Amino acid sequence: MNRTRDTADLGAFEFECGRSVPLEVAYETYGEYDGDNAVLVCHALTGSAHVTGPKRGDPADGNGTGGQAAAWWSDVVGPGKAIDTREYYVVCANVPGSCYGTTGPASIDPETGEPYGTDFPAVTVGDWTRAQARLLDHLGVGPLHAVVGGSVGGMNVLEWAKRYPERVDRVIPVATAARLDPQMLAIDAVARRAITTDPNWNGGDYYDIAGDEATGDSSGESEAEERGEPDEGLAVARQLGHVSYLSKESMDRKFGRRSAGRAAMADAFAPGDPAGDFFPYREVESYLDYQAEKFVERFDANSYLYLTRAMDDYDLSSGYDSDADALAGFSGEALVVSFTGDWHFTVEQAERLSAAFETAGVDVANHVVESDHGHDAFLVEPEEVGPPIRDFLAAGVEGRAVSDADEREFAPVHASLFGD
Repeated sequence: MNRTRDTADLGAFEFECGRSVPLEVAYETYGEYDGDNAVLVCHALTGSAHVTGPKRGDPADGNGTGGQAAAWWSDVVGPGKAIDTREYYVVCANVPGSCYGTTGPASIDPETGEPYGTDFPAVTVGDWTRAQARLLDHLGVGPLHAVVGGSVGGMNVLEWAKRYPERVDRVIPVATAARLDPQMLAIDAVARRAITTDPNWNGGDYYDIAGDEATGDSSGESEAEERGEPDEGLAVARQLGHVSYLSKESMDRKFGRRSAGRAAMADAFAPGDPAGDFFPYREVESYLDYQAEKFVERFDANSYLYLTRAMDDYDLSSGYDSDADALAGFSGEALVVSFTGDWHFTVEQAERLSAAFETAGVDVANHVVESDHGHDAFLVEPEEVGPPIRDFLAAGVEGRAVSDADEREFAPVHASLFGD
């Protein structure tokens, strides 16, 4: 598979908040571009441009994957996969505000020589989309065959249909909605409180750049080194996120009420709780602590604040009378994919989104996957999400999805709440 990993200098970029900074965007491309076969893949909240390929540490990987341990959609994107890199030219770009190679809060402000921190401009999903469009111009990529993405990446997809309808033929928003509901807004708000109330967050100024040089401290130990990073707050934020990614059924199957044992707690990320010694340390707690420990090693707390705010702020209808009005300029086709066990972005929200496409006059397929995996299903059930994507890319809403595993025929992807 022909792959390129690089960073594009896009020059001064004005964010929707009105501020401008020099913007570099980390991206990866796969396959060969022939003028009309480009597919843009939009990553989810804490994803990177590394959508497919070898895992970190694999000799075939070269140097690094942008900090992410593994390609996040290798089961869907790649040679012979649903988004076949032998047929399509796939582009995935890390979004502004992230910490995986694209300019964000942890990047150095050229005017001060120090990390931006919370002085970085406020970021929106619209900014992500505009940055991607500029990157594609930089790469010489014309109209897109398709844009696909899951979760907040699906919002990114919707913004493409709204903002650049003439530049894309097909859109595939997966496990997403036109906006977050109040319950998810509340969970994100608590997650951000966990970060901003961590004493080490220090108003977003917790970065240590070469200790001595940054502070003039001849002892070799800077204030930042003494203070540390807001790992505890970021850990709790991530744990809240993971709870929202799983369904009740999947949590019961994975963990039940089983105890993980005191030996497991000895290695836990969680702080000690002497009063809890009488009670079991459960497998579900161990899982959340493990996820937290791994996450704080690879992600930046300020980036988490910025990206969750972008997701919370997104509203497809912003600037328009309705979602359908926002999509009225799009003349291509849409495939909306949702999962029955997902309470982060529900089937009902996907149905309303599909209805908005149809009201706008867009040929739309509403594909509901029976799953108890929760929001994570779009990542962990490639055998379910891959076939409808593959067939929609090939034939639009007239495509049919067939399981590679057992040749079981799915319902036509255009069979939806709107009838056959």
